[in-house]
Amino acid sequence: MDQVARLFGPAIFEASKLKVLFLGVDEEKHPGKLPRTYTLTHSDITSKLTLAISQTINNSQLQGWYNRLQRDEVVAEWKKVKGKMSLHVHCHISGGHFLLDICARLRFFIFSKELPVVLKAFVHGDGNLLNNHPELQEALVWVYFHSNIPEFNKVECWGPLKEAVAGSSEAGGTRHEIRQETSISNWELPEPCQETCNCCFPPMSLIPWSEKLPLQTENRGTQGQESLQQQTR
Repeated sequence: MDQVARLFGPAIFEASKLKVLFLGVDEEKHPGKLPRTYTLTHSDITSKLTLAISQTINNSQLQGWYNRLQRDEVVAEWKKVKGKMSLHVHCHISGGHFLLDICARLRFFIFSKELPVVLKAFVHGDGNLLNNHPELQEALVWVYFHSNIPEFNKVECWGPLKEAVAGSSEAGGTRHEIRQETSISNWELPEPCQETCNCCFPPMSLIPWSEKLPLQTENRGTQGQESLQQQTR
């Protein structure tokens, strides 16, 4: 339980504890033209974070019994849907191991609390990209919580990236305020064009999660249910 509770450690980002790996991507290439994903893992032994920035999820970073048991990785991908950029972040809450099921509520709380640290790691690690394309700071952040327990299997919109990284030490704090200040009409999970187009990229999700998720945010509630592969393709 103690190891599960730590996940990414204290909810404070320390740049000195972040190791960044660029794997086959240009540090400045816009993700609307070149696939771009983030794979973030944490070591309880060194208390350090490792962030891989690549064109697809860095599976080698997720190998080993420890990672398969803890499932404390966070993976994300940039997507352009109908010309608008958004960042899609995925967390594994429970499923696949009974210990994760037992701790599902705690894991959901901790992931929610520490996601601002994760987003700060993305922003810091990919600093050249964001400095060269500051408009990406305005991109909405969609967070997918994957769980075999319906209560924790959901999608949340955390608002623009520049505000989502601010986060809050208290669940529902700053994020709730951001939601109140943002037009509800802007908080629709982006749906790609059904036909071949030039305004959506990449055409399919780079993160092959198959669980079904309700389209849910604090403001809008449940909107229906469809597969994550359909939502993010």
